[in-house]
Amino acid sequence: MLRPNKKSTMRHSPQAESFRRSRSDRAGEVAQDYVEAIADLSAALGEARVTDLARRLGVTHVTVNRTLARLQQAGYVNTKPYRAIFLTESGRQLAEESKRRHETVAAFLRSLGVSEKTSELDAEGIEHHVSPETLAAFERRLKRR
Repeated sequence: MLRPNKKSTMRHSPQAESFRRSRSDRAGEVAQDYVEAIADLSAALGEARVTDLARRLGVTHVTVNRTLARLQQAGYVNTKPYRAIFLTESGRQLAEESKRRHETVAAFLRSLGVSEKTSELDAEGIEHHVSPETLAAFERRLKRR
């Protein structure tokens, strides 16, 4: 019978740290996507509701409610049952930052000759993973055009 090595149960491997970071990054991506969608819906419709958010993000209203509870706990939104969803100041800042990153990545991809549709789709994934250094390089390159 194999017994776990006591050292390996006490310390985490580099791979475990990588997985932990990946899970944390995914949670951050979800928060960014939600606050950005809430800001967009509020601007377009005057308010953001659970049903509109579920439709926009392609998830169920149950998923939206669970995620909103986490976002409220993190200080990004204010919600009340059967009411509109409102961003806090922190939520507005995160939404603006996410939108700026998305727009920069999409513009950079278009500057490389990527189509409008593909640049928007690709930017949605890249925007969450691009480092501040790389984003700044994208911005510098776009300004030189």
